[in-house]
Amino acid sequence: MNKNTKKIAGVGLFTAIVVVLQLLGSFIKFGPFSISLVLIPIVVGAALYGKWSGAWLGLAFGVTVLLSGDAAAFLAVNPAGTVITVLLKGLLAGLAAGLVYSLIEKKNKTAATVAAAVVCPVANTGVFLLGCSVFFMDTIKQWAEGAGFGSSVGTYMIVGLVGMNFIFELVVNIILSPVIVKLIGIGRKENK
Repeated sequence: MNKNTKKIAGVGLFTAIVVVLQLLGSFIKFGPFSISLVLIPIVVGAALYGKWSGAWLGLAFGVTVLLSGDAAAFLAVNPAGTVITVLLKGLLAGLAAGLVYSLIEKKNKTAATVAAAVVCPVANTGVFLLGCSVFFMDTIKQWAEGAGFGSSVGTYMIVGLVGMNFIFELVVNIILSPVIVKLIGIGRKENK
């Protein structure tokens, strides 16, 4: 099997993993929020197959979020803003992970994977918060007041919308992504 065929097969496999993890992720709760384990295969795919593969995997994540109904609360408020935010956050998270990995990998592959594992959820969450600010601020203000945050919309966005979920995703991503990339690397060496 040539290198391009292996890449296509690998990215296809990671795309399937992204879709399945996103669909099953709604059943994994950390407090009131669903935990997204889907960032792990995005980081691993970006590390193994490059930044454009990371962008593709992030886009697949975004499309799955939209099709699964996970963005229903936002779609009801602003469909176009939801589509833009959800697709961009996934795509840019995967692209950023791949770019960071490629910048560091020649020095240290483990450090590159850890850096990509940090950047991916930061980009994902950052674009989500930016999208909330641009497209949903009136609704977010109402949610903040309803949750007892009063006029502290920024605090609500950080604590109420992304807080524990982001921390959990970041920690799990930092722990699992380098281990998985290392194990795949060992498997590749043994198969040569």
